[in-house]
Amino acid sequence: MKFNSREEIIELTPQWKGKRLPDGRPYVEDRYLKALRSLTLEEVWKPIFVKGYESQFEGRLKTLHDDGRKLIGRAVTANFVPTRPDLHETMFQIGMKEGRKGNYNQWVIDSLTEGDVVVADMYDKIYKGTFLGGNLTTAIKTKTKNGGGVIWGGIRDTEQMKKVEDVQVYYRGIDPTPIRDFIMTGFNTVTRIGNAVVLPGDIVFGAGGGVLFIPSHLVAEVVDGASKTQVKDIFGFEMITQNKFTTAQIDRNTWTEEMLDMLMVFIKTDERAEKYRGLDWTLEYDLARNGDPNDTQTAL
Repeated sequence: MKFNSREEIIELTPQWKGKRLPDGRPYVEDRYLKALRSLTLEEVWKPIFVKGYESQFEGRLKTLHDDGRKLIGRAVTANFVPTRPDLHETMFQIGMKEGRKGNYNQWVIDSLTEGDVVVADMYDKIYKGTFLGGNLTTAIKTKTKNGGGVIWGGIRDTEQMKKVEDVQVYYRGIDPTPIRDFIMTGFNTVTRIGNAVVLPGDIVFGAGGGVLFIPSHLVAEVVDGASKTQVKDIFGFEMITQNKFTTAQIDRNTWTEEMLDMLMVFIKTDERAEKYRGLDWTLEYDLARNGDPNDTQTAL
């Protein structure tokens, strides 16, 4: 067994065809992370959900900052279980042979690079389950520049944590106790955060009171899909206001060719749609011409 195994990470993420980080995680380009900052939770969620990814969101978390800031970055995952002497000895020896120093949670923090977000399943442990405090949050900031964490467990030293600039943390509870009596069983492997399933290299999208984990191979499609939803909303509101289309027409999953043609003119001529002019609408036209099995349903 190995922690943070490049070979295992690659085997877990075969649908990713692009560049990878040194540890094997998919490398989603920074431009997509930047683009996600202008999108809402619902806009990002929809393209994933309609593809059958229904276990990517968890909303039962608290946030370190309640000022609307988003948490966006590449997931570094870790799994933990309650302590057991023989298992601790085994796992700790594995880490020592790999040259890791400190406690399990420090192993994870030490591995971070720019743009990363810690995603740790602490099995909802809060008392003696405080994965992050002031010092490790400072270390996260130093290594990731503007990252943070999603902790299915506890944190401590929140006054210190809040002083660390440009960091956001999602967590389950606060306790003053230091972290104790836990064992790492997985590092950059499949991880569960409440109702969500996370793979190493997924893109963490924390916003609107919850966290969505975007599969790496879908990020480009999600960004474009969310952008299409945005411009269709702008256009749709305009058409409803002018009484050219009904809400029922606008809310359909599949638009007619006539509606798409009018949308193309709107995108080309209206300054509100300027940033959407590079989107490819081939699929939408194909569905309009050839039919869509979901074309009788309203949009999600």
